[in-house]
Amino acid sequence: MVVTAKIILVLLMFFMVFNLMRALLVMLRNDPTQPPMTRYLGRRVGVSALALVIIILLLAFGVLEPNQRPY
Repeated sequence: MVVTAKIILVLLMFFMVFNLMRALLVMLRNDPTQPPMTRYLGRRVGVSALALVIIILLLAFGVLEPNQRPY
């Protein structure tokens, strides 16, 4: 279960970076026929919120254990 959760979180992180790069390309090209840059940035924010909720749920259910000593 822990491995699957970590794989899902890593895939979500890759999706966030992918959407960030898509927004960069749209910003640089400035093509009015393509979707606006805010579409990709909104997806990125939504996916990061989803990842945060998943992490909080995994911590609440005891699937993930936080590091007790941060150093």
